[in-house]
Amino acid sequence: MKKAVTYDLINKDANTGARRGVMHTPHGDVQTPVFMPVGTQATVKAMKPEDVAALGHEGAQIILANTYHLYLRPGHELVRRAGGLHKFMNWDRAILTDSGGFQVFSLGDLRKITEEGVSFRSYIDGSKHMFTPESSMEVQNALGADIIMAFDECAPPDADYDYIAKSQARTSRWLRRCADAHKRPEDQALFGIMQGGFFKDLRQQSADTIVDLDLPGYAIGGISVGEPKEKYVGVLDYAVDMLPADRPRYVMGIGTPDYILEAVERGVDMFDCVEPTRLARHGMAMTSHGRLNIDNAKYFDDFTPIDPECDCYCCRNYSRAYARHLFHQKNPEILGSMLLAEHNLYFLVRLAENIRKAIEEDRFAEFKKEFLDKYGC
Repeated sequence: MKKAVTYDLINKDANTGARRGVMHTPHGDVQTPVFMPVGTQATVKAMKPEDVAALGHEGAQIILANTYHLYLRPGHELVRRAGGLHKFMNWDRAILTDSGGFQVFSLGDLRKITEEGVSFRSYIDGSKHMFTPESSMEVQNALGADIIMAFDECAPPDADYDYIAKSQARTSRWLRRCADAHKRPEDQALFGIMQGGFFKDLRQQSADTIVDLDLPGYAIGGISVGEPKEKYVGVLDYAVDMLPADRPRYVMGIGTPDYILEAVERGVDMFDCVEPTRLARHGMAMTSHGRLNIDNAKYFDDFTPIDPECDCYCCRNYSRAYARHLFHQKNPEILGSMLLAEHNLYFLVRLAENIRKAIEEDRFAEFKKEFLDKYGC
């Protein structure tokens, strides 16, 4: 059967593992490496879909939505009746849905793990629910995203070897159940997730098992969860090469330039994070010279753009003084969050565009160094 999502390599950087490619999806091609804005509740916070599509110079080509949140509200059956997530949220480009696993496992005492799945209580009303590999597939099939993620266990980063070994083995068994339960392989690509914590042998075991299923793409899970940066990079140093070179590779939940660049250097194609819009709601801007807290008093009469090197709508039309005015209220003005959300997302989408150009020109290492020297990492 033809895969719903395929990957073509365009160029591999001559001096690093960075690679330039394209993913072909049912809702259009996605140029990689790519940053995916997060639309947890079927909306990218403080953004209209047409503005998300216009981010950067080429536009955001794919966004992420969250299975757990959409299952609880408004419910996947309503989204199905609306014609699927694309129609429901008025987005005609590619969508990836995560499995709900990370959210469920982050509930702590509100959830219980068994071989069958995970029982948990809703954060909305305390009602009891259970996610299994089969139910995660049912929900994601109803949502209708182009890429759906396998239900996995996101183990605590400080768990010991025995726990991680059992956890990654369970994740592999759950992946097989996901593959069996997936009802729309013709137009939805199921991606597997490698687990194994910070243990190389467990990562290899996980990779061997999930790659054997010949899926359209693979993610590296269980990193960027609060561990020191050197441990994150250490896993990437060996884990990326355990996955097939002819499929897209995805590291979940990274949205800072330094983490993105480290992943790209080792051959990662996809990444996402809620951080740009979350920072925006707290008055924080991502700029070419590092983060900027717009509520700082020194911006009271600063009439320069948020980032003089940025050509987004916010930076072309508004000053730091105006943005500070919007946030420096007892109840900050909504426009402030809108402007900074668009700016921060533009910044990361544009970063991905510049990364792709640098790889095409075999100068990724130079680009990375120049960018991080200026950014302050």
